[in-house]
Amino acid sequence: MSTTAAPAERKPEIKMEEGAALISRGVRARPLFDPEILGRAIKESFVKLNPLAVAKNPVMFVVEVGAALTTVFVVKEAVEHAGGIFFGVQIALWLWFTVVFANFAEAMAEARGKAQADTLRKTKTDTIARRLLPADRFEMVPASQLRAGDVVYCEAGYLIPGDGEVIEGVASVDESVITGESAPVIRESGGDRSAVTGGTKVLSDHIKIKITSNPGETFLDRMIALVEGAVRQKTPNEIALNILIAGLTLIFLLAVATLPPYAKYSIAAVGSGSAPTVAVLVSLLVCLIPTTIGGLLSAIGIAGMDRVMQHNVLAMSGKAVEASGDVNTLLLDKTGTITLGNRQAVEFIPVDGASESELADAAQLSSLADETPEGRSVVVLAKEKYSLRGREVGEHEAEFIPFSAYTRMSGVDIDGRRLRKGATDAISKFVKDAGGTVPSSLADISDRISRNGGTPLAVADGGRTLGVVHLKDIVKGGMRERLASLRAMGIRSVMITGDNPLTAAAIAQEAGVDDFLAQATPKDKLEYIQKEQAQGRLVAMTGDGSNDAPALAQADVGVAMNTGTMVAKEAGNMVDLDSNPTKLIEIVAIGKQLLITRGALTTFSIANDVAKYFAIIPAMFASIYPELNKLNIMGLHSPQSAVLAAVIFNAVIIIALVPLALRGVQYKPVSAGQMLTRNLLIYGLGGIIVPFPGIWLIDKILVALRFA
Repeated sequence: MSTTAAPAERKPEIKMEEGAALISRGVRARPLFDPEILGRAIKESFVKLNPLAVAKNPVMFVVEVGAALTTVFVVKEAVEHAGGIFFGVQIALWLWFTVVFANFAEAMAEARGKAQADTLRKTKTDTIARRLLPADRFEMVPASQLRAGDVVYCEAGYLIPGDGEVIEGVASVDESVITGESAPVIRESGGDRSAVTGGTKVLSDHIKIKITSNPGETFLDRMIALVEGAVRQKTPNEIALNILIAGLTLIFLLAVATLPPYAKYSIAAVGSGSAPTVAVLVSLLVCLIPTTIGGLLSAIGIAGMDRVMQHNVLAMSGKAVEASGDVNTLLLDKTGTITLGNRQAVEFIPVDGASESELADAAQLSSLADETPEGRSVVVLAKEKYSLRGREVGEHEAEFIPFSAYTRMSGVDIDGRRLRKGATDAISKFVKDAGGTVPSSLADISDRISRNGGTPLAVADGGRTLGVVHLKDIVKGGMRERLASLRAMGIRSVMITGDNPLTAAAIAQEAGVDDFLAQATPKDKLEYIQKEQAQGRLVAMTGDGSNDAPALAQADVGVAMNTGTMVAKEAGNMVDLDSNPTKLIEIVAIGKQLLITRGALTTFSIANDVAKYFAIIPAMFASIYPELNKLNIMGLHSPQSAVLAAVIFNAVIIIALVPLALRGVQYKPVSAGQMLTRNLLIYGLGGIIVPFPGIWLIDKILVALRFA
């Protein structure tokens, strides 16, 4: 259907499904063991028993093969009516449970991602779009028929049908479907806030949008694909660890394979004893290889991406999350990241005999019609310091003079007074033109404020200079402490700003950054990152504009703001849906938490094998070498109960560590040496100690239940 106008009465009915607080409800509000997620994970745990799926994990594949082999021998003994098969049945069952528990850990992490994806899918509707045609005509088409390059028209109440760039107009847009935040944002053409996302809603005015994606390639589609843990690629460190544990598995496999001939030789030499059964040999192998970390490794990586998503950050790959944990240099934009983003009035400095209250009164009057953040801050400061309230000036025949880039000042003409505020040189010229003189102290005060990183705003009443308003970039509260925490992690913070070096140095000193890059151009940012990388450092940065795209693409971790341009989003490997530049600090902490969790559980996995040696090895060879009973320091009831207790503990510990793998080990910003010491004490020493009482307790329970 096509026509020549865009009448309001033809507006199609549009429904926002599951709109507000999507991320908060779909991601953050889900408990660790949500019943829906738990049910899905349990089902997937058994589906994943498929050998083709388990083969991707060499450790668990060996366990599954061992479980299958033990099962075959148990069935064979049952068919042959051999006695004592109850022990073999228990071993086989617990070996299968070990594989199922490992699958459960991975399935839990994946299920959380899939639950998020399901929530996101509910937001997708095939909306009706007004596609513009030549000669000011348009046609109503489903959004699924739009292609990259099409231009659509949206007005208040319409859903934006696809990802695109605003090419004409300005409008407020509800992006709660993406960010979970109910506050609308402004989208306009020709700036860094021109990108719009399909599924968001226009609240006011109207805009023309050039579609930049085809169906199935939208930002929401990419979100759905990326939050599903099942499609997560393994990171380089994870691949390296997989190779390590596969190598250990192969070594222990060869070692266990030599035991049957050694046992036969020993029996022949000693003249007594019995050779270990297949069930015992498989149990020893499963307990020797790093089963715990093998079962949890994939879950740790998937959970890392999930934790980033809980912070409303969309990571394009697991590599980006992991790389953030290895970052050495953090590039932070000054405005909106280190500072509040708007200069604030902090001080009135009078000159030429004027009082501070007189200066404040004139500055406030000249700012009543100034809707800029700086102008509003002048009004607020005058109110707070001198209780000067905003006056009703309508009855005074006031004429407000708006700010102009040519005059570089603004003000008001009221009751015969000509009040102006603006740049120092502009106000000086105004005073001289009005027949007044400019005191020398005005230039001195302005220079001092500029050297300290502030902005001087001179104020005059006709030919009389009243003084200066000190505007200052306000460093965010706690920023110095946060940057100190980064320093404790071994990360250098670098402030990027377009300010002059003097102003940049003052802000950098107040904020506590390690370095700064002043008067930075896109080329300067790119070259700085390349220089850092050439010295072997990993670099992270944030950005939102098209001019940030080269640097975002070059950085090892590039976080693009959701409010930024589509070019910036495509260049980065993460997108912050809340558009909060300081969140880069949290992303680094999450990356480090992922690495620490993997290292801690690997340490625990290898360390807890020690107790299993004391349980199984005496049980295997005590009948041949009775002296080995001295190694039974746990006082286990019998060889069978010892082997079974070790196998059960080996399976149960995987389930016990699932919450830790999903939540991550708590990260504290300390030095690498302190972190290593803490992990060795908690997870190394703990990994050695915990299995001893665990296996001993399981042995007592088995005896009490007459299972051994």
